[in-house]
Amino acid sequence: MRIEGETATNTDPTGRWSLVVPLKPLARAKSRLVPASGALLRPRLALAFAQDTVYAALACRAVADVVVVTDDTAAGSALSALGARVVADFPAAGLNAALAHGERAVRAIRPGAAVAALNADLPALRPAELVRVLDSCADFPRAFVTDAAGIGTTLLSAGPGVELRPAFGGRSRARHLASGAAEIALPGIDSVRQDVDTGDDLRAALALGVGPYTAGRWAAGVPAMDR
Repeated sequence: MRIEGETATNTDPTGRWSLVVPLKPLARAKSRLVPASGALLRPRLALAFAQDTVYAALACRAVADVVVVTDDTAAGSALSALGARVVADFPAAGLNAALAHGERAVRAIRPGAAVAALNADLPALRPAELVRVLDSCADFPRAFVTDAAGIGTTLLSAGPGVELRPAFGGRSRARHLASGAAEIALPGIDSVRQDVDTGDDLRAALALGVGPYTAGRWAAGVPAMDR
């Protein structure tokens, strides 16, 4: 069982993948959750989602490191404590610019790294499911996983020496397909697909089983929707 405040570590030093996780300032994150969570709980849930995502990613045997791109100092401190490397969002030009910046930060240190962009709102993420996805991604120059709604993207990968070329936002599944990225359509990877933007998404993630940060924050909060 994971414990609040415990630092996640990857015990496999041969992990190949570097993951880039973008995170908006918490004051602006997850605005569509307000009807479900209330305005006070929303930024706390956004951070909890990111904590569970990063913790699970760092526990995945295929992952060497996680780079979080954010300008939120509180979130950066919390995610750094878990073992992530935090870089400021110097472009401040939206999600895809932040991901490209994170990719450059990874390859400045690990030029031959395989890189994957991963959403920060996957609170039910399972390391075993993530490793299956990344192992499948390794068969393609670029690959992606669509979200539970079948419209967006939760993960986009690029092999060593391949540019990530992120096109997240809205109907990104169609854009990533059009860009030549392969779609990873494995069974049993629900935790990699279930991002959380709305109350319905949160219900689905809770049904899958969220990590301890989200579970603790949800239990301690006073959400507007029924649990």
